[in-house]
Amino acid sequence: MADVFELRINDDNHVMSSAELAQALAWADVVCPTVTDSLTGALLSAPTVNAKLLANFGVGFNHIDMAAASRAGIAVTNTPGVLTDATAEIALTLMLSSARRAGEGERLVRSGQWDGWHPTHMLSTQVTGKTLGIVGMGRIGLAFAKQAHHGLGMNIMYSSRVTRSEQALEGLPAKHCALDELLATSDFVSLHCPATPQTRHLINSQTLSKMKPTAHLINTARGDVINEEDLIAALRQGVIAGAGLDVYAAEPKLSEGLADLPNVVLLPHMGSGTTQTRVAMGECALANIRAFAEDRPLPNQVS
Repeated sequence: MADVFELRINDDNHVMSSAELAQALAWADVVCPTVTDSLTGALLSAPTVNAKLLANFGVGFNHIDMAAASRAGIAVTNTPGVLTDATAEIALTLMLSSARRAGEGERLVRSGQWDGWHPTHMLSTQVTGKTLGIVGMGRIGLAFAKQAHHGLGMNIMYSSRVTRSEQALEGLPAKHCALDELLATSDFVSLHCPATPQTRHLINSQTLSKMKPTAHLINTARGDVINEEDLIAALRQGVIAGAGLDVYAAEPKLSEGLADLPNVVLLPHMGSGTTQTRVAMGECALANIRAFAEDRPLPNQVS
């Protein structure tokens, strides 16, 4: 794109400050933000804004004030589809790691305190044949459900705004149900819903109390779908058995006490972090930018 645009790049991947983002919005016609770039209403409504397109590098766009972007006449695009399988794989990784206490075991070996095998050492939960509840049966939720059912023989339940047709489920046997039933029935609950005002703190002390005490919670969606303080309390008190998280409410900061819990697996927002996926995301973002430059319809416009 260097033959079409003058480029300025965040070479060291630091989280850009509000002042840096304001400068980018004032200078550029197109800004390519990531999840770490908080594009607030104040930034997007400033009189100095020149940008006409936010070509988001990622699927989720809750870091962008969409209403403010719309008022400012700024189009927003994303990169859907290309990160489905990679993110589903991380959900699977977290589920298995949490159930089988892989994080605890790995830390034990590294510490030099492992004293060898014995019959009751590091007992954990077997995953095969258990019930998985999917909250949000979109592309990623469906991909994870298929991995779990076909690979581990898991029974699938899902909660979503609409019941998916058999064709939409691609033949996967899955039961649609209300969230309360899913929470009460599932051995593993995996979050795949978008971050919206309606899903903010969807998982809280009340909903956590409806889960089995042997259940595990997995989140590869967005951090603010969970009230992290409530989750920390639930993990400490044994309300649920464990959790696996790849996303957090105030990334890269963690809520106080979360890292001290032995029964939670913590990953650094690496759901889409394969070479193949990140290249595909870049190509998708470039396709949106090319369309803008050529005054064509934007392939993946969300606003």
